[in-house]
Amino acid sequence: MAVGKLMCTPKPSPQPCPCPHSLFGGSDYKLIYRHYATLYFVFCVDSSESELGILDLIQVFVETLDKCFENVCELDLIFHMDKVHHILQEMVIGGMVLETNMNEIVAQVEAQGKLEKAEGGLSAAPSRAVSAVKNINLPEIPRNINIGDINIKVPNLSQFM
Repeated sequence: MAVGKLMCTPKPSPQPCPCPHSLFGGSDYKLIYRHYATLYFVFCVDSSESELGILDLIQVFVETLDKCFENVCELDLIFHMDKVHHILQEMVIGGMVLETNMNEIVAQVEAQGKLEKAEGGLSAAPSRAVSAVKNINLPEIPRNINIGDINIKVPNLSQFM
């Protein structure tokens, strides 16, 4: 497990600094990172932040991710970016660390997941659409739908019924 701090200090020379200050807000900021297996977690903070406090925040964030995703990996972070953002927003809002109790964070994330499942969410939309088509009581399935000067040819839906 590697723990580190990246600091950028400009060199007094006529050439531009090779370190990209403008990418993360200037020389008043620092990058603090932690390495876990194949994952790097990097936080950009201003110079007044406690490095140990940010390392602790990264630790809680990673442990919470691990608890929510059961052995978190790169693919979890890529394919569930909304959940990762939700976990981070439970911890930090407006630049202020609000919650570091992992059990409380996990409980809020699970409550949000239950709410999304109860509402059906976007992932359930295709199955609801197919169910709606199946439950339409039409004497026969229309082959052409004409709305004004728009003509829509309906494909054969018998494979879904």
